[in-house]
Amino acid sequence: MSDIDLNLIVALDCLLAEGSVAGAARRLGLSASAMSRTLARLRAATGDPLLVRAGRQMVLTPHAEALRERTRHTVQEARAVLRPSAAALDPATLARTFTIRANDGFVEVFAARLIAAAAAAAPRVRLRFAPKPDKTAAPLRDGVVDLEIGVLGEMAPEVRLQALFRDRFVGVVRDGHPLACAGPVDAAQYAALGHVVTSRRGRHDGPVDAALAALGLERKVVAIVPSFPAALAVARASDLAALLPASFCAAGPAGVHAFELPVATAPITVSQMWHPRLDADPAHRWLRQLVLATCRREDQKPYQNSSTLAAPKIQ
Repeated sequence: MSDIDLNLIVALDCLLAEGSVAGAARRLGLSASAMSRTLARLRAATGDPLLVRAGRQMVLTPHAEALRERTRHTVQEARAVLRPSAAALDPATLARTFTIRANDGFVEVFAARLIAAAAAAAPRVRLRFAPKPDKTAAPLRDGVVDLEIGVLGEMAPEVRLQALFRDRFVGVVRDGHPLACAGPVDAAQYAALGHVVTSRRGRHDGPVDAALAALGLERKVVAIVPSFPAALAVARASDLAALLPASFCAAGPAGVHAFELPVATAPITVSQMWHPRLDADPAHRWLRQLVLATCRREDQKPYQNSSTLAAPKIQ
């Protein structure tokens, strides 16, 4: 096989997935000029331009579109063939980068603990945390992401799922807020506050609003932010109340007071999700076990400013 450079298959997979030379170069850690030379070699090998200019962008040719699925599966199968068997896996010698897609709240609460656990067992493993702007299964299907952390949403039916812990929402106000010293909060008091809510899609209503509406109450949403850390920052610096997961507050963020909501909402099950092709991969199984053990540590403490606020339940 001296006439075949299998590295070109990996480069082709990145080019077809990214749809641009710059994007493929970033993913492979190459310069743009080196990626351009690789594209020239791929064009010569396939007899097709693969990427052509359309206005200010590059688009895939029909032949490139037809190759995309085959190329991705070829790369995935090749990687599976070259991975060690279950009996041979030694985390201490495992050299691999795992990409975990999770929201900012999970990263802030669990990332440091997960990184430390991975470094202790497998010092050559690198964890890459990727942003989570949506709940699509495409990154798992495409092999761009190894593991997805979050609440089951619009995931494909083939995606594997394992529950990590059960969470719930709590209210948060700044230290010194009148509500922080008022004892248990009732529904009327809660609805009378100004609120900052978290939504990637810009929505301002949710289960809490439905529960308040059943009591003839409506809260005033003053601001919408895209992440839980942003909502916490707004609540800390204003008189607005934020709605945050209890797990996010378990570490006791400074400058805020957390309280139980005066209305009932359904619990949240936070899970790890992966594509079935990784089920039997020993290294991926090791990663899943590490995430599970890290998230199920029993020593998560209740939020320090509220004696009634319990830590998230383990499922």
